[in-house]
Amino acid sequence: LQGIIQAYKSGITLQGNTTSLGRWDFSGSFFFSISAITTIGYGNLSPSTVAGRIFCILFALFGIPLNLVLLNEIGQLMLLGVQHCAHHLEEVLHWQKKASLLIKTCALVTGLLLFLLLPPLLFSDKEGWSYEEGFYYSFITLSTIGFGDYVIGMNPDRTYPGWYKNVISLWILFGMAWLALVIKFCINFLE
Repeated sequence: LQGIIQAYKSGITLQGNTTSLGRWDFSGSFFFSISAITTIGYGNLSPSTVAGRIFCILFALFGIPLNLVLLNEIGQLMLLGVQHCAHHLEEVLHWQKKASLLIKTCALVTGLLLFLLLPPLLFSDKEGWSYEEGFYYSFITLSTIGFGDYVIGMNPDRTYPGWYKNVISLWILFGMAWLALVIKFCINFLE
């Protein structure tokens, strides 16, 4: 039993009559990298050797600040797009405040759909979670809380497509940038 537990912690899972090293293939490694530099830290994967731990420290030391710069740039591009649309709408319809409010509302609703409301449908399909569990995972992940009670691609009884973890990794990056903008708007409103 101890051998099976150690193999599982090393990323080897039993699927039918075969084993899968899916945790450390390209998609799994990419997902681990994203969860490390975004500081989500689900707790389901970690380096097990001294060299791996040292590499992880150095990777995070440079990766976290670079990720913050990237998230800031993505957020600024999103904000610039919203402001550009609002300005264009103001010119076309000659609305001042209404255009800005309308575009910001559309951006909020679009972000809600792309990052919080639609992903749980994918998680329901691929993970077998309820919609509520998928929504919970979405928010806990994008807010970087990352409890680790729900993590994608970890059910040994399921077969995941190769694109799945890569798409979710990109969803995390863009979703974190969007959620940071929403939180920034909330802070500005509260102040």
